[in-house]
Amino acid sequence: MQALTLTRPDDWHLHLRDGPVLTRTVSDTARQFSRAVIMPNLTPPVVTTAMAIDYKARLDAQGTRLTPLMTLYLTDNTSAQEIQRGYDSGIVKAVKLYPAGATTNSAAGVTNIEHIYPAIEMLQELGMPLLVHGEVTHQDVDIFDREKGFIDQQLAPLLDRFPRLKCVFEHITTSEAAQFVAQASERVGATITPQHLLYNRNDLLVGGVKPHLYCLPVLKRNTHQQALQDMVASGNNKFFLGTDSAPHAQGAKESACGCAGCYSSPAAIELYAQAFEAIDALDKLEAFASFNGADFYGLARNTDTITLLRNSWQVPESLTYGADVIIPLGAGQTLNWQLQA
Repeated sequence: MQALTLTRPDDWHLHLRDGPVLTRTVSDTARQFSRAVIMPNLTPPVVTTAMAIDYKARLDAQGTRLTPLMTLYLTDNTSAQEIQRGYDSGIVKAVKLYPAGATTNSAAGVTNIEHIYPAIEMLQELGMPLLVHGEVTHQDVDIFDREKGFIDQQLAPLLDRFPRLKCVFEHITTSEAAQFVAQASERVGATITPQHLLYNRNDLLVGGVKPHLYCLPVLKRNTHQQALQDMVASGNNKFFLGTDSAPHAQGAKESACGCAGCYSSPAAIELYAQAFEAIDALDKLEAFASFNGADFYGLARNTDTITLLRNSWQVPESLTYGADVIIPLGAGQTLNWQLQA
């Protein structure tokens, strides 16, 4: 096979940041994706519908073909009335739950899930998706066990309490998460990133820490990577593309901070093609990238296409990022597929 034509895909989990860097982040996404669910963990976070509308205007001002699908950032004080306002706006498509302290810019997140029961009740009533960063943040829980802890302690009880809630388990990383979603109701789906299909914790840690592979949830052992690969190879329609592309300037990654996040947008669909080809599942890529997410969100599938050509090329070692430099995921790596201009 020398060419692979796909219905134009969407990115169902994306960080774009704000300000001058939008010139980079929005255009990198727009070269391949039609729509993207935009994460709200800015500084300050996008906690109201008015803030989401203003943020969308800044994204639209970049002049690309990308359609941003906006989200609200849940806090302990998010009201059911704000959820209703977001839904009525037609701009806000989902609400994001960050456990406080779980990842980048999550300090204002939810400290106790019971505090947001009224908001979740409204989400259930409206059929509006709750997007969850699925990790507990207790200091006594090993970082490699935090996703499983979230399933057992919070997600399973939450879905039992709100059985009609539509929920996306974002950027899953473990066999337990894959099985949980597969066995849950049709109202539960999950996104999977390119890094969690392509890499495991050996890639992150052996021979020295690789800061540009550090993300949260962190890369897990190879058996969990294999479980995610097996799930996408199965063609299960509950799983769909969500890059969790999360840009940080090179200095912020290669520092004592070691900011969490992989910037995959410049080569996202090529990285997914690399991952799917490695497991002999290229025939499953289109549904994963272009159909399953749209179907879950109740949106029309895209009608135009993109084409990947079999052509070896190297991901750039670095890219401009506002006044700084950013290192993309796979920097210097040779990929087998390249998006046709």
